[in-house]
Amino acid sequence: MSLQPYVNKKVLVLTTDGRTLTGTLLSCDQVTNLVLTETVERVIQPSDSEKQSEEAPQGLYLIRGEHVAVCGLIDEELDAQIDWAQVRGNVIGGIKHV
Repeated sequence: MSLQPYVNKKVLVLTTDGRTLTGTLLSCDQVTNLVLTETVERVIQPSDSEKQSEEAPQGLYLIRGEHVAVCGLIDEELDAQIDWAQVRGNVIGGIKHV
């Protein structure tokens, strides 16, 4: 499936090392290299952590295709209703290539 219909739309990318990134997809190619603008990394803390989850601005961001696990559109209306500082969850583990 091509990601071309997602260009200029807000997407969420899960990487193979467990990062959660959101941003506007500027460009993609046949090997799933992605360029995002206005990128934010969501750092979700576990439920037993005293620290709040956070959204760390990253700006313009290039993700090599080999590091993309999932890329999908964000429902911006629903996303805007969520207080990400209060979200808790288990850490998404990395992917092991064999």
